[in-house]
Amino acid sequence: MLAITNLSYYLGSRALYQNANLHIKPKDKIGLIGQNGTGKSTLLRLIVGEYKPDEGEISKSSDCTIGFLNQDLLSYQSDDSILLVAMQAFDKQLALQKKIDEVLHEMETNYRDELVDRLTQLQEEFGMLDGYTIQSQTEEILEGLGFSTADLQRPLRTFSGGWRMRVMLAKILLQRPSLLLLDEPTNHLDLPSIEWVENYLTQYEGAVVIVSHDRQFLNNCVNMIVEVSGQKLTPYAGNYEFYVEEKALRQEIQKGAYENQQAQIRQTERFIERFKAKASKARQVQSRVKSLERMELVDDVIDENAKVYFKFNFGTQPGRTILNLENISKSYSHLDILKNTSAVIERGDKIALIGANGKGKSTLLRIIGGSEPIEGKREMGYNVIPSFFAQHQLESLKLDNEIIEELKQAGSTKLEVELRTILGCFLFQGDDVFKKIKVLSGGEKSRVALAKTLISEANFLLLDEPTNHLDMMSVNILTQALQQYEGTFVVVSHDRDFVANIANKIWYIEDYQIKEYPGTYDEYVIWKKDRDEKQKSQASKDKKPEVKTVAPPPVAKTTGADPKETEKKLKNAHNRLEKLENEIAHLETQKHHMETEMGKEEVYHDTDKLKTINADYAKIKKQLEEKHYEWGLVAEEIGELEK
Repeated sequence: MLAITNLSYYLGSRALYQNANLHIKPKDKIGLIGQNGTGKSTLLRLIVGEYKPDEGEISKSSDCTIGFLNQDLLSYQSDDSILLVAMQAFDKQLALQKKIDEVLHEMETNYRDELVDRLTQLQEEFGMLDGYTIQSQTEEILEGLGFSTADLQRPLRTFSGGWRMRVMLAKILLQRPSLLLLDEPTNHLDLPSIEWVENYLTQYEGAVVIVSHDRQFLNNCVNMIVEVSGQKLTPYAGNYEFYVEEKALRQEIQKGAYENQQAQIRQTERFIERFKAKASKARQVQSRVKSLERMELVDDVIDENAKVYFKFNFGTQPGRTILNLENISKSYSHLDILKNTSAVIERGDKIALIGANGKGKSTLLRIIGGSEPIEGKREMGYNVIPSFFAQHQLESLKLDNEIIEELKQAGSTKLEVELRTILGCFLFQGDDVFKKIKVLSGGEKSRVALAKTLISEANFLLLDEPTNHLDMMSVNILTQALQQYEGTFVVVSHDRDFVANIANKIWYIEDYQIKEYPGTYDEYVIWKKDRDEKQKSQASKDKKPEVKTVAPPPVAKTTGADPKETEKKLKNAHNRLEKLENEIAHLETQKHHMETEMGKEEVYHDTDKLKTINADYAKIKKQLEEKHYEWGLVAEEIGELEK
């Protein structure tokens, strides 16, 4: 489907790729991994044609269509609703719908045969493109990505960048390209949405290339890993777990080859040094020199899982209680986040704050940090020194500073040699520490900001999505740093592997309350699954029987209401609700039948039948809207009566 052959691409004098090769076949699910700066996002832009190779070729089959989700889409704005923006994926269908509407409007005053023929042709084409289902398809994907039904009519402009990115993802998924390119799709998704995307991509019929540092996401989605390293593309025929095992075997072989070659080089150099002054050995010496020059060097193995050791120095030890939140509430306008809830953070707690977006995780983190006004009591413990990390703090880095200078200005008492050691742990080696902040990538800036947070000598860390934009080696380093950190921290993260390795408590927000699970993330997942299954089973048992066969349950007595009269009203309301549900089901069946009829060829050539179906279809849609509205009123009435 797509072939990359002998690809070379340079950034100035630095080669990102040299003679790289890769073949993407239909239905391949590829995870593209590698350190920050190796060219993963650049490769995607080369594939879509935004960049041109310096050498080599990228060729694709004539029927290959490409959809590309990239971080640039965060800036896209529109006053249209997110439903309309996502439906732009169906450009052909929307253009046809517009033409159909124009013809129907003209036919209201001028019912000519040529107009009927034109309408027939347009509706036939519209039906063949599944035009009658584009709205339901769009709603399904948007709601799968975490939007509520009410959100669908809100303008795109009113959503944050992360939510706008979800709309762009929905639009690309609806286009169903034969090759889907996703650049860090999980950065702006919460856990429920990540799981939905995993399931969607697993069943996706086309090929997928995903740049991601989320190990569990890759394990669940891909059947091939392609590593970008040493200007080459190296494939591994399996998911991320397979890649780790297979790479370890390859590295063992490479390490042996490297050591053997180094021993051979040392032996050859000793021979040259020993005999270079002897005329009788001149020919042999020259031969050895040429063999060294021709030798294709084997690279040493870089251990991406190398152990690093951080020395955290707390100038002050805190008391037993780090923070006490008592009966706090928080709301924005008419949106409630927290209601009269309490929580305590104790010294040594390693808390992961998880859950769906929009539940208030970042708000709660700011409340903990003291920057968010609340109702209730927030009391910081004795000798607590907090330090806050969030993605927006990358903007506070001084662009003209060198990396080492930025750390010196962070308020730390560490010597330069100590700072360079810490920067080495965050992959800034040698002269890298003298790079200007303004030339760093987003991932490199994140590493600098995290290093500043960790050297601040704070004994209480607050970290909001710290793994966003970090490569896997950097996530591994951050994981080890937090495992060795002897203070207390609260982390907001959707990276399940990261959370599983650093947290000893799980917090989540449910029913406007801060809830705590006192264990690891893996234990929490098992507990939550068991709890949800029990609740589902109990709800099934408690489900009210149908009114037509069993009398409604007795209504609790309420002051000022006659129980018998209330029970009578409740029974009548249940009867009306059941009747409405039957009517809605009947109308939905009729509507579906008419949509099927509209797609039949014989209908297009029967002018009278076509006119009748169009009129009846409009009536049924209107009736459905009225019945749904009436159902909502009756359901509200039942809710009030059952209180």
